[in-house]
Amino acid sequence: MQCFSLLLCLFVALFCELKDCIALDGPGSPERKPNVILIMTDDMGYGDVGINGNTMLKTPHLDTLAKQSVRMTDFHVDPTCAETRAALMTGRYSCRTGVWHTIMGRSILRADELTMADVFASNGYATGIFGKWHLGDNYPFLPRHRGFQVEFIHGGGGVSQTPDAWGNDYFDDTYFRNGKPEKQKGYCTDVFFEATLDFIEDNRDKPFFAYLATNAAHGPYRCAKEYSQPYRDKGVEKTMSSFYGMITNIDDNVGKLCEKLNELGLKENTILIFTSDNGTARGMLKPDAIKKGYEWIGFNGGLSGTKASKLEGGHRVPFFVRWPDGKIGGGKELSTLTAQFDLLPTFVDLCELKMPREVEFDGSSLKELWLDPDGGSDLNDRTLVVHSQRIDKPEKWRSSSVMKQNWRLINGKYLYDLDSDRAQKKDVSRKYPEVVKELRSSYDKWWKSVSKQFDEYVRIPLGTDADPNVLLTCHDWHVTEGEVPWNQGKIKRDLSSNGFWAVDVRQAGKYKITLRARPAGVDYEFKAGKAKVKVGDLETETDIMDKSDSISLSMKLPVGPTLVQTWISEGKKNRGAYYVEVKRLDQ
Repeated sequence: MQCFSLLLCLFVALFCELKDCIALDGPGSPERKPNVILIMTDDMGYGDVGINGNTMLKTPHLDTLAKQSVRMTDFHVDPTCAETRAALMTGRYSCRTGVWHTIMGRSILRADELTMADVFASNGYATGIFGKWHLGDNYPFLPRHRGFQVEFIHGGGGVSQTPDAWGNDYFDDTYFRNGKPEKQKGYCTDVFFEATLDFIEDNRDKPFFAYLATNAAHGPYRCAKEYSQPYRDKGVEKTMSSFYGMITNIDDNVGKLCEKLNELGLKENTILIFTSDNGTARGMLKPDAIKKGYEWIGFNGGLSGTKASKLEGGHRVPFFVRWPDGKIGGGKELSTLTAQFDLLPTFVDLCELKMPREVEFDGSSLKELWLDPDGGSDLNDRTLVVHSQRIDKPEKWRSSSVMKQNWRLINGKYLYDLDSDRAQKKDVSRKYPEVVKELRSSYDKWWKSVSKQFDEYVRIPLGTDADPNVLLTCHDWHVTEGEVPWNQGKIKRDLSSNGFWAVDVRQAGKYKITLRARPAGVDYEFKAGKAKVKVGDLETETDIMDKSDSISLSMKLPVGPTLVQTWISEGKKNRGAYYVEVKRLDQ
């Protein structure tokens, strides 16, 4: 009898342990860490969603999500793409991480920065990115080197940009899955959402972090006619109709994602965030279009400025967050000044994540604010800075906004009170000199803190064992002549431009350097002429054979940081090679 009782006790204990394990693995378990889905669209401004007051644009699914969420109505990002993503991924000001432009080698996130995906992955999460990365197209800067286990992306800062697969045009494109090109069927936004849904379903039984960064609604403005035509029929200008159509397509896909979460039983324990990367690109008509007499000129939520502007419309964007199990939602509106670099420290707090190493965040946790509208009081008195540099080396006060509560100091000179002047039309700097002085002082301290590495390049490694054959594209030129051919349309025009790449030769030896005007495999014929390559103080040149598609040279390179530049001369036409392959030979 005693033996039977002992066996019964052991069985009960084992059953309870197994039950606990099963509960921990199940999608609805209260013990399981929350899933996180972060949707960041491209070029959608504050007014580009129905719930923020746009009466023309139809976004029923986003409006529903917003009503179930906490809405941040004073949420800010950088005025353009890559900068926002650098700050989002690191919880730090973008310029501190090496990113202050979208091209010119200044969109590459420093290799020593810890990313959001690094943190989630180190805490046992499945991690995936779908869509736009825009923080480097070479080792060790790609998502799969930065904590993402699943990488499904286009190249550069948008579909059809220079590093992207040649010929991509939003429909039936080729994207890169963990570095391998894959031909797709369908529209870009649909493809990226579908890949995200597959990732979610594959990882439904463990915590996951899905970063869904759509290429839409970035130009070129293309979508199926079924999405754009309804706006044309209402008299909306052609480009804006396509822009709105792209957003309506995003909205449809958000609806499908929400349905999938319900179907899989994941809605309750998933933190779902929707936001954008900068102000509107085409949600307001340009002055020349306004002159043509369109009745609908667009909607920007009463804000001045659009994408790339230091004014509010350039960097205030929609933001919704929903987590039913965490009691975050209910349609609450919060007007506290917040920004994209707050999200990583917030996730660490909400999901109880352990940091792989210590990081000095610029952002703050929004946990208490989201849980209690009266919480987060420590956020009310902080000062944030937004600036749009878009040059090779940042300049103090350039295109900047210093933000504190209702105040905005523009370029260090012009002061606006958003409580009485949301559109930033009336400069009150003379009326409130003490506010100007305070905000200028805050900016000075900020600049001193973030500018310590502005003289440094983020260098692309050459000759590593991980990537012995490196493709450099003119997207990352530090331009010395003309403009950067950052998209394939400019490449096709064969611009007379040039620039250098900042690189770091990791292993000394012999290298084969191949110059091209188009990616390998794309038809192109050079005319007879001369080609030259300079690596640091070393130079070599060769003749260009008429009708050749590439030019190859070899050089012995020493270890260390250096600059690479090329020259192609065909008669009177001079330019750099848009694509350069650098291959270490003595492997």
